[in-house]
Amino acid sequence: MAEQRRDQRDIRDGGEGRDRAQGVPEPHRSGVRDEEAHAWKTLVATARRMVSEGLVVGTSGNVSVRVGDTVLVTPSGVPYDRLTPDDVTGVDLDGRQVLGTLIPTSELPMHLAVYRATDAGAVVHTHAVHATAVSTLVPELPSIHYMTGALGGPVRVAPYATYGTEELAENMLRALADRSGCLLQNHGTITYGTTLDQAFDRTAQLEWMCRLWLTATSVPGLSPSLLSDRQLTQAAERLRGYGQRP
Repeated sequence: MAEQRRDQRDIRDGGEGRDRAQGVPEPHRSGVRDEEAHAWKTLVATARRMVSEGLVVGTSGNVSVRVGDTVLVTPSGVPYDRLTPDDVTGVDLDGRQVLGTLIPTSELPMHLAVYRATDAGAVVHTHAVHATAVSTLVPELPSIHYMTGALGGPVRVAPYATYGTEELAENMLRALADRSGCLLQNHGTITYGTTLDQAFDRTAQLEWMCRLWLTATSVPGLSPSLLSDRQLTQAAERLRGYGQRP
């Protein structure tokens, strides 16, 4: 993990790096606020959940959560089960690192593009098998289930671009127009929500719908029935009131 660390000082330290070198006690995780520490804990738990539920393999995929003007992100190439409270990694909305020394995820351009263009509070990106398979077959996931409405409508596929590039981020934003999730061609999924739980649930639902469509279309001689725009709109309206009230 040591090779992942940047040779730079957290800009919030304000001289704390010199203090630590001189033996002065370090403040709470190098300037990390309590709200950020809590958000990091939830982010790491979400990243580990991606692995346990088979949505990613190894260090693939990434997660972020916004706390004020700071975006906490999973670092590049670090196994999620090795992340600790001291590994907090954060950037501002311009991508400048403001927390930690680990290099942020290579997919940072996608995450920042979502935060700049929407009211997202969290973003989840996976390499889920069924969703990635569907991204290679069609330009849009057919409306196989009413949960399509939870993502804003039929899920589009963003054209392929090299990972970690601004081109990919731009393709993704076009596919996300009026949607809270999309597929990335030959790559995976990306979803966002107001919370990490919501963003993750949307990713899980998207993967499940892709699996459902692949299963239904595998029956020889038959084609699955699809929902109309009107049916999806009705479902979306009902889903807005789903669950317990705060």
